[in-house]
Amino acid sequence: MAQSSIEWTEMTWNPTTGCTKISAGCKFCYAEVMSKRLKAMGIDKYKDGFKVRVHPEALNIPYTWKSSKVVFVNSMSDLFHKDIPLDFIKQVFYIMNDNPQHVFQVLTKRADRLLELHKHLKWTHNIWMGVSVEDNRVIERIDFLRKTKAKVKFLSLEPLIGPLPNLNLKKIDWVIVGGESGHKPRPMKPEWVIDIQEQCKKAEVAFFFKQWGGRNKKATGRLLNGRTYDEMPEIMEIEKGAK
Repeated sequence: MAQSSIEWTEMTWNPTTGCTKISAGCKFCYAEVMSKRLKAMGIDKYKDGFKVRVHPEALNIPYTWKSSKVVFVNSMSDLFHKDIPLDFIKQVFYIMNDNPQHVFQVLTKRADRLLELHKHLKWTHNIWMGVSVEDNRVIERIDFLRKTKAKVKFLSLEPLIGPLPNLNLKKIDWVIVGGESGHKPRPMKPEWVIDIQEQCKKAEVAFFFKQWGGRNKKATGRLLNGRTYDEMPEIMEIEKGAK
């Protein structure tokens, strides 16, 4: 568990670590770089680097939080990776089901396996399920997500490396857009972002612009049309009001 600098969440929880690349969006994976760094620092959890591993000892961490949190689950992995057993995924879901005071944000690129397994999982309202879509080559991930029983569904269009016109946003509650950062970031064109923002507005879907990215993402910032876009799903506002 760690406080997060990711703009759309508060903290991270990693009951699994490690992954493998499956599409163009994985090219400069920050989790892989971070895993190597943590291994070099001697952190036991990352002694195997970026190999897929489950960590049963991390499962009960959400019970220790004293106040309600917004949590990105598996920032260092993909919960629906083929090497993570269904039984362990069920354990992760049980913990999320049993902690309704927290919002858990789960993000995957393995939308096909998500659809394959979704009926075996309990989808409470505090579990937000998302898929990563970096360009039109993986647009089918949205259709897989749409068919699941997840109560809150979102898209992470990051790193956005191509235009995404004519998005089907039916049953989608939230869209995050972000450019790639790092030493050799692939550029994101402003017109791609503006088009997506307009699509979200038309479809009445919450829109969150995370960053322009680049080699210095702090310098490029996150202003779009002269303002920041920090919209969240309406369920978040309902939950805040209930606290």
